[in-house]
Amino acid sequence: MMSTKTILIADDNEEIVDLIIPHLVKDGFMPIIANDGEKAIELFEKEIPNLILLDIMMPKLDGLAVCKYIRAKSDVPIIMITAKSSDEDMIMGIDIGADDYIIKPFSPKQVLAKIKALLRRLDISLKDDKIIKIDNLEINMDEYKVKLDTKEIIFTKKEVEILFTLASNPSKVQSREMLLNELWGYEYFGDTRNVDTHIKRIRAKLGLTEDNDYLWDIKTVWGVGYKFEVES
Repeated sequence: MMSTKTILIADDNEEIVDLIIPHLVKDGFMPIIANDGEKAIELFEKEIPNLILLDIMMPKLDGLAVCKYIRAKSDVPIIMITAKSSDEDMIMGIDIGADDYIIKPFSPKQVLAKIKALLRRLDISLKDDKIIKIDNLEINMDEYKVKLDTKEIIFTKKEVEILFTLASNPSKVQSREMLLNELWGYEYFGDTRNVDTHIKRIRAKLGLTEDNDYLWDIKTVWGVGYKFEVES
């Protein structure tokens, strides 16, 4: 690693923090610790971390409030830590700008894999124009924007990446595991719901229903994954 990257761990659970720190240090990262939401914001503004591990349940300010605050000021990668596993909780974290999430209990190996994947994506620069136009849909990877009928739809970065990946390979089935590995960059841990949750949000934002008359659609291939289908 060319330079030491700072990881802000915002979690009031000392056991979890003590579990993660040695593995981060061993891999060359510099961990800084906040045990409540207010301290997390303070360290974010003072230290400008390269990535944030953010627990949802914290004193003073919860992780969701902290995430909203940080996302309004920065695109720093945020991984939410949650003890809850319902789709609603995952969607909420993603919707306010989290890049990924991890559910307790978890292994240090899993955390490190997600951290490295997010940081690796930041190091990849897009040198060529990457714009896809299909009927009334435009996906601009240079600006991370999506337009439907010329109106911009607010998408998270991860949602744009997933939609671009599907749309740039029309009719090709993309498995959940492939999307995890290509866009998150870590090996499959059995958490394919991450992909499903993002697809659900993408469909909702684009207004995809059985009744729409678009010339394109995102289809579920049961037991495998998804594909972007375009009418000939």
